[in-house]
Amino acid sequence: HSHRQADFPFLALLVSGGHCQMLLVEDIGRYSVIGGTIDDALGEAYDKVARMLGLPATNGGGPALERAALSGDKTKYPLPVPMQQRPDCDFSYAGLKTSVRTAITKLRRQLGDDYADSEDPRPLPEQVVSDLAASFQESAIKHLEQRLRRALKRIKASGKEPISQIVLAGGVAANKELRRRMEALCEKEGLELVVPNPKLCTDNGVMIAWAAIERLQRGQICSHDGQEVQARVPLGPAIDLPSK
Repeated sequence: HSHRQADFPFLALLVSGGHCQMLLVEDIGRYSVIGGTIDDALGEAYDKVARMLGLPATNGGGPALERAALSGDKTKYPLPVPMQQRPDCDFSYAGLKTSVRTAITKLRRQLGDDYADSEDPRPLPEQVVSDLAASFQESAIKHLEQRLRRALKRIKASGKEPISQIVLAGGVAANKELRRRMEALCEKEGLELVVPNPKLCTDNGVMIAWAAIERLQRGQICSHDGQEVQARVPLGPAIDLPSK
């Protein structure tokens, strides 16, 4: 369930196409990074695995993979949960992605020459795609659960003010299975899960505007002096390209 107000301090899990981070949020502008990804973000891994499986990515690979996983058997192709031997709170999805690629290559060989043709392979059977999608999603979410539990233990042991909420945010927070699993984890830990409406999870404009409102209400203003701001894609006047 969702709660309208996040109360400080809380643990934030930010999962999107560009980020995978856990932060202890003690107040507006007071954030401590507890863990982050050492390679791919979760949303990025979803998109890449969706492409490997040949899923249509009209609205992004993540939603397509989530849909495919609904009719899949998550135990059919067991995939390793990342970083089991590392006792920290960081994330990694590159190895899991490689495991999916290896499983696909092996399955293609088993299915026969039509599927293993390097030039023009046949698409994988729909059920195989669903099973692989469900197996990937299971390992990906288990990784998050393990890291979250460890972060909660560390916060308890730190002597800091106890938290009562976990805030799930970012584009991947729209994933229904992730929301369900985070709800179950919070219930077990005696915490409340705070998560936006799915349609707001991917609205970066709203996120930035809300952060600005929160700061302005506190009288916090970030000066642009001395900061270089560059658009990733430089904007300029429209030009007429010569016709071929």
